[in-house]
Amino acid sequence: MSHIALKDSYLALSERLNRFPQGAPPSELLFRILETLFSPEEAALVAQLPIRPFSAAAAARIWKRPVAEAEGVLEALASRGMLLDMESEGRRTFVLPPPMAGFFEFSMMRVGNGYDQKLLAELFHAYLNEEEDFVRNLFAGGETQLGRVFVDEGPLAREPGLEVLDYERASEVVKGAAHMGVGTCYCRHKMSHLGKACDAPMDICMTFGGTAQSLVKHGIARRVDAAEGLDLLQQARERGLVQFGENVRSKVAFICNCCGCCCEALLAAKRFAWLHPVATTNVIPEVDGAACDGCGKCVTACPVEAMGLVSAGDPHRRGRRKARLDPDLCLGCGVCARACARGRIRLRPRPVRVLTPATTAHRAVVMAIERGGLQHLIFDNRAQWNHRAMAAILGAILALPPVKRALASRQMKSIYLDRLLASHPPARRD
Repeated sequence: MSHIALKDSYLALSERLNRFPQGAPPSELLFRILETLFSPEEAALVAQLPIRPFSAAAAARIWKRPVAEAEGVLEALASRGMLLDMESEGRRTFVLPPPMAGFFEFSMMRVGNGYDQKLLAELFHAYLNEEEDFVRNLFAGGETQLGRVFVDEGPLAREPGLEVLDYERASEVVKGAAHMGVGTCYCRHKMSHLGKACDAPMDICMTFGGTAQSLVKHGIARRVDAAEGLDLLQQARERGLVQFGENVRSKVAFICNCCGCCCEALLAAKRFAWLHPVATTNVIPEVDGAACDGCGKCVTACPVEAMGLVSAGDPHRRGRRKARLDPDLCLGCGVCARACARGRIRLRPRPVRVLTPATTAHRAVVMAIERGGLQHLIFDNRAQWNHRAMAAILGAILALPPVKRALASRQMKSIYLDRLLASHPPARRD
């Protein structure tokens, strides 16, 4: 009977995790991961927490415990990165991050944190690579993605006429961040336990804002300033790494410096290429085929195998080859342009501009609509929504194009939402 009760607490926690737009499909591997990260009592308590940020007093009411006792539990979870805790205007709030990007990564960002990280590495690798449901849902569950690529700003500097907005530059995220932390790369740390890690830098995983504030506070990341952050970006670019960050225009929470051999996002980009699991930049490389000498450096540098070598069709040099891009696979990271010493690759605007969600709330709403889980954001029966949170979500819905507004209406089955949508007709898009 006790074994069943233990299993029930982890099942309840998995159901709580699946209220996020990017969930974690239940399986024996997931339960083993959760058993490693949470005690049975912690799992039962976390399963009751709301999706939106909450106070210790709110958790105490939900758990029917004294506030001091609830705060102790929350503090212990935050110290391990299972929760994030943030302070603003003298008010402390907690939030449960999603599994990815979230507490899966945080459990590996501080070396020697009390977990069996070798076991976690094996479980994470199996859950993401042997079982397809989680990674497919995470990276390829809809049109709007969790993460996006930032363009390499070195080759960009050689294209003065190319319009790239500030939010598309990783350097602008670093310079504008109120808080910034750097921790161990989850992906390469995980692969090191499996004996498969490359030699790219490990201490280079960047977090910003409230996420950084919490991780730095608990020693999971170390605080850095903008100058060091910019230096780390440059080191990453010189190593041919790709900047992959949160898919929002404002208040980006993380930027990873990714390799094509260890990093889950780029591995997913190769594995599910036809589903476009990573949001691309708004630029794309253009190869000067007439001048390309077929050295292959761009092919080696490309993290997602979008570059290849083909015959140059030169009747005077039958063995001559040239680089050719597969635009359907290309992320627009610009790594190939940096690798081309002769400058035969230039960056050009994509034919159709890629749209980036404005905020985390905007992206969460759109992802939830596409993945069929909008009701979990609107009606979180573990806690009562305040008016500001409800207004933010409904505001994001009302800003959607007509097709996605219709999807929202069908999913909600709500007379109130139907009437709200009817009273706010979408603006014309000429």
